[in-house]
Amino acid sequence: MKPARPLSIANRHPRLRVDRRAVSAVIATLDAHAAKFRGGCPPGELSLVFLSDAALAELHGQFLNDPTVTDVITFEGEPAAPDHSETGLAGEICVSADAARRHLSSGKKSRAPRAPDAAFSEELTLYVVHGWLHLAGYDDLQPAKKRAMRRAEARAMKLLRAGGDLPRFALRAASA
Repeated sequence: MKPARPLSIANRHPRLRVDRRAVSAVIATLDAHAAKFRGGCPPGELSLVFLSDAALAELHGQFLNDPTVTDVITFEGEPAAPDHSETGLAGEICVSADAARRHLSSGKKSRAPRAPDAAFSEELTLYVVHGWLHLAGYDDLQPAKKRAMRRAEARAMKLLRAGGDLPRFALRAASA
């Protein structure tokens, strides 16, 4: 599925392999079903960046005054000009591939049920979904809002699985 919005995908992780076409399909599917998710992500260009833990922690410290490691940071964009001379920026989703790997290797139960061979790909896709949902107006800082976010994540992942829209990501081993 081709995205209806401008989409910028940057892979800044030195060992991550990203299928940009498949990631675009994730965003296109979510956008196509926006009505199920509070109207979805705002219109405009969406930027998606895959980073290492260190790079995301640096952004976390720089913009949120918290230099700790996290899995996803979402930045709201700027709406289009009233005369529509510019498309505007829906926002930017920054995800850590290292966080997905760490989450799975820690033995924690994943929020996304799946076959073992697709665990990393599903976890990283879940982070993309989580960021998109933040832009759609979901929050996870209070318990009730966090439960609503988790329900929306589960619906989105079910939708992506049903449509065969789960990308495959690969994290190469670190070189010695």
